[in-house]
Amino acid sequence: MSKSLITLTTDFGEADYYVPAMKGVILSINPAAEIVDLTHQIPPHDIYAAAFTLKCCYTDFPRDTIHLVVVDPGVGSNRRPIMVMTDNYKFVGPDNGVFSYIYQAEPVNRIVGFTTEHYFRQPVSNTFHGRDVFAPCAAYVSKLVEWRMMGEEVSDPVRFNIPAPAVLPDGRVRGSVIHIDRFGNVITNITDAELTGEAMQAGARVRIGKHEAARVLNHFAAAGPNELFAYFGSAGFLELAVPRQSAARMTEARRGAEVEVVVG
Repeated sequence: MSKSLITLTTDFGEADYYVPAMKGVILSINPAAEIVDLTHQIPPHDIYAAAFTLKCCYTDFPRDTIHLVVVDPGVGSNRRPIMVMTDNYKFVGPDNGVFSYIYQAEPVNRIVGFTTEHYFRQPVSNTFHGRDVFAPCAAYVSKLVEWRMMGEEVSDPVRFNIPAPAVLPDGRVRGSVIHIDRFGNVITNITDAELTGEAMQAGARVRIGKHEAARVLNHFAAAGPNELFAYFGSAGFLELAVPRQSAARMTEARRGAEVEVVVG
């Protein structure tokens, strides 16, 4: 029996039967599979949050891990169930853009559209492809079933636009909010490639809406009470926070909001 690691990322929460049903299907097909819950707390239907969460932690898992993602507002439509194959990992989920960061970060060897219904749980529900399509396909992949038996190659996967930060001629950096975490920290797409250590030493101020973070700090404890400040988070992005408060609430930030860094 093939032993394989499968992670689960969904927006199902933990109060209903959806997650255990998926696990039961996987283990019925491959009892040797090891299942790890990445998270089931993705906001409902939020493929952008799912994509970002996956991006930030998929490489922390061992090589050959299968990352199964079911955030699928298009369930029952003609959107395709797919597998993305790279040198180190496989990703299984709906073709709705949830793997957009993977396409950007990983050399993709092949994308497979699952079409062979023999590998689906029957009958296939119109509303629960997590159990009936994605879970069984991931389980068969974990048993090393050849991809050609399960479907055919896809050349036009759905991708959503990933905004890129820009360094302007006057030295300003313009970016945008790409995620807000459960603490209310505001995560931008700006990295140290755009905001260098030299720029921070020269005095960098981060503006969002009508608010400004006057300092870029190294850790939370360095900030004053109620101070909006910036820092580089563990995922490598510039973030905004307020000690023990929600920076998103203070600044009324939303995903896609413009962020500007002024130096000097």
